[in-house]
This record gives sequence, C-alpha cells and structure tokens, in this order.
Amino acid sequence: MLDREGFRPNVGIVLLNARNQVFWGKRLRTHSWQFPQGGIKYGETPEQAMFRELHEEVGLRPEHVKVLARTRDWLRYEVPDHYIRRDARGHYKGQKQIWFLLKLLGRDSDMNLRATDHPEFDAWRWNDYWVPLDMVIEFKRDVYQMALTELARFLPRANPHNRYLRAGMRSHQRHEDPPDAATFTPPTTTPGNRA
Repeated sequence: MLDREGFRPNVGIVLLNARNQVFWGKRLRTHSWQFPQGGIKYGETPEQAMFRELHEEVGLRPEHVKVLARTRDWLRYEVPDHYIRRDARGHYKGQKQIWFLLKLLGRDSDMNLRATDHPEFDAWRWNDYWVPLDMVIEFKRDVYQMALTELARFLPRANPHNRYLRAGMRSHQRHEDPPDAATFTPPTTTPGNRA
C-alpha cells in the first residue's frame, strides 16, 4: 500500500524501560540495530499497526505497555535504489512513519523475539535514549533523530526513589523538564550498553 508519492505507511516504536533506556533490536543475521517498526496494513490505524508490530517483533501485548506520545505528522525517509526490488523501482520511494513512545509496564522476561515464525531481531538490549545513530542504516538516521527529538519532551521524570537512577542524577545532571525539541540538538552518538 503506497501513497501517491510512493511512500509506504509505517509505524516506528520507541520502547522505554523504567530508567528511560530504549529497546534496541539487532536485525536478524546482520550487524545493524534499530527500533521496532513495520508497515500499516490496509484498514489499520497507526495505533493498531503499532500494537500488532510490537507483538510480532518484541512479543509484547497492549497490557505490557503504556502509550506516552506519538509524532504529530508523518516522518519520511527515502530508500536508495539498490535496496529496492527491481520490479518496485519507480513506484516505491520509501517509508512514511508515525512514531510512538511507549513505556514498558511489564518485565524484560515478557519480551519474546520469536513470537512469530518470521522474527525481525536475533538480539536486543537496553540503550541510552540518544542511541548511537552510526549503528543505524544511513538512510534512516535523519528520521531517527527527528523522532527522538520530537518525543523527548514526553520522557517520564526519573523516579528519585529509584536507587539506580539517584546515582546517575547526582553524577551528571538533574532530571528536569526535557528541552524544547525545536531548539534542542541531541548528540548523534553515545556509548552503547552491554549486548
């Protein structure tokens, strides 16, 4: 299902844990990492597609998460010709995405990368919110930065009673209102977590 300009409707998912770290999935049999994402089927709303993709790719159900925010408009990226099947060239240009920010209410053990017969990821980890974009395939990087910037204002405040977060707040910054996305330029790389 393509729009008139050749973009396929799609959803992207930024999944947070209690420490405001994000789910980072390693694409099956590759060295590239990304957020869960997938196409919107005919007749689906973006939210319905998001919950379907969340289950298919991560194994989570609606009761495992809380929707915190979504991007206001479609964010688009073009796919280079050499990634497009020959029979689709000239028609298909790329993806247009609505991004959702979710908070995990369940546990890490609720996640299942093999929830379907066609898994997207073969590993996952929690990563700092500003993920290292050099690990994302190049043509998606601008959209990732736009989505993370727009959704940053909706990050929950750190819980001052959480002993793991207290130390981090003292050491480098207090968790106040997130900066205005219109004026904030996020870093493009951060140190990664353990795999």
